[in-house]
Amino acid sequence: MSGNVQLLSDTLAAARSEGRAALIAYLPAGFPTVAGGVEAVKAALDGGADVVEVGLPHSDPVLDGPVIQTADDIALRGGVRIADVMRTVREAHEATGKPILVMTYWNPIDRYGVERFTAELAEAGGAGCILPDLPVQESALWREHADKHGLATVFVVAPSSKDARLAEITAVGSGFVYAASLMGVTGTRESVGAQAEDLVRRTRATTDTPVCVGLGVSNAAQAAEVARFADGVIVGSAFVKRMLDAPDDAAGLEGVRALAADLAKGVRGQV
Repeated sequence: MSGNVQLLSDTLAAARSEGRAALIAYLPAGFPTVAGGVEAVKAALDGGADVVEVGLPHSDPVLDGPVIQTADDIALRGGVRIADVMRTVREAHEATGKPILVMTYWNPIDRYGVERFTAELAEAGGAGCILPDLPVQESALWREHADKHGLATVFVVAPSSKDARLAEITAVGSGFVYAASLMGVTGTRESVGAQAEDLVRRTRATTDTPVCVGLGVSNAAQAAEVARFADGVIVGSAFVKRMLDAPDDAAGLEGVRALAADLAKGVRGQV
């Protein structure tokens, strides 16, 4: 069975044809429970997200700030497994028809087996993977299997990336390029800053692949700011924080749905 890389590309192209950026939400699998995590992903999509990244919780994250680390810890203590991540992708995609990616560090895939992971992700209807710590020069095996199974390979670029490095990354990535708006870990910020705009400009000089910006966006005004220059706006910690701060699971889901609706207005310039 082939994955949904084409659905991801079509979704980003459709947003562009509407004269707007796509809204991409991030939520970890297994938080607050496996079933609750599925409902959270569906709530983000129902609220207005175009795409969701499902996080594979990791005990030693490189990119994730304290909010997502807290959620990951809850998921890990709950016993979340890769099978639960696949379930989350499958059920959210079947319920909404929208593209779902997995965001994961490399070690869990390496231990699970690349062929097994890509085959199962494609079978679940996944659109691809974001791999923040996989060096491009060591990615050939992954890309071979991802391509075979119709999955996007999304790499992360940072403000520190030199132009030659950007070209090296964008030459082999697919789906979209994840542009980290600043140096550091995930989390909401007061402003997203000029670094992100410069990084998008430099990345676009190397590729026609959409460039989506993450790290720091937490409200509609910031989403609108980033949407002026990026193809997609990625929001993670703000969604997770809504759930962590909620008095119960139902309120958490409503918070996710409401934030998605607010951010959807932002990427459309309706703020």
